[in-house]
Amino acid sequence: MNTVNHSPNRLYNCDETDLTVIQHKGNKLVSLKGKRQVGSVSSAGVTQMSAAGHFLPLFLVFPRVNMKAELLDGAPNGSLAVCHKSGWIQNESFVQWCHHILSNAKPTKDDLVILVLDGHYSHTRNVELLELARVNGVHIVCLPPHCTHKMQLLGVAFMLPFKTYYAQAIEQWLKQNAGRAVTHYQVGVLLGEAFNKGVTVAVATNGFRKTGLYPCNRHVFSDFEFQEVSPNTHEASDHSSEALPNRLDDANTSQPRPGSSSINGPKTPQN
Repeated sequence: MNTVNHSPNRLYNCDETDLTVIQHKGNKLVSLKGKRQVGSVSSAGVTQMSAAGHFLPLFLVFPRVNMKAELLDGAPNGSLAVCHKSGWIQNESFVQWCHHILSNAKPTKDDLVILVLDGHYSHTRNVELLELARVNGVHIVCLPPHCTHKMQLLGVAFMLPFKTYYAQAIEQWLKQNAGRAVTHYQVGVLLGEAFNKGVTVAVATNGFRKTGLYPCNRHVFSDFEFQEVSPNTHEASDHSSEALPNRLDDANTSQPRPGSSSINGPKTPQN
């Protein structure tokens, strides 16, 4: 934080999530009798916000081969979209996303930016991404393994209400367009409506504070919150620091992204 003079304007967090055209928070999904699989078309979205409450435009990945400008109709201003047939975030997609950050946050060697993200392999083993960040004054800080459920502030403070607003937007659109189905061409409008409702300064500042990232608070969590509970031992009842593994120092382990690393796809094996 000394590198950015403890400025909340230069401290950003980013995270990815999946977006589906199915109303995932609705009551039920109706399909033909005997049909075992009901398809839903998903895409990935990356969100970035600063400790001062500044949200950068969205970066979207559609499960298509070719990009069309219509896919961004109604999306938040400045949003960028790319296509990949899997609909998942790829290494090359993250390089494009880094350029997206550079053009919006505008870091320089004299006005650095700190970017906090999880330690997924596409972040930590993407040499092109890391070099691009280094040259342009972006310091990438990875969250400790097995701690993203506590320290990934977008997941803690933003994603749940955002997806709730998104589901409500789908429900409202279906009511107004009886007999039609939501496709990728409606995602931009629905996403823009949900994003505008979920983006507030309070969400950002509360998320950074709750996770201890800003203001920096190394004591925001107790030791027992990072304890592995074994059903065969009684260690769960011992909350003393001497009896607990130091989860924050376990920096040599790797973890797949919880719930969003492959965007509804198989997990990539970790070395």
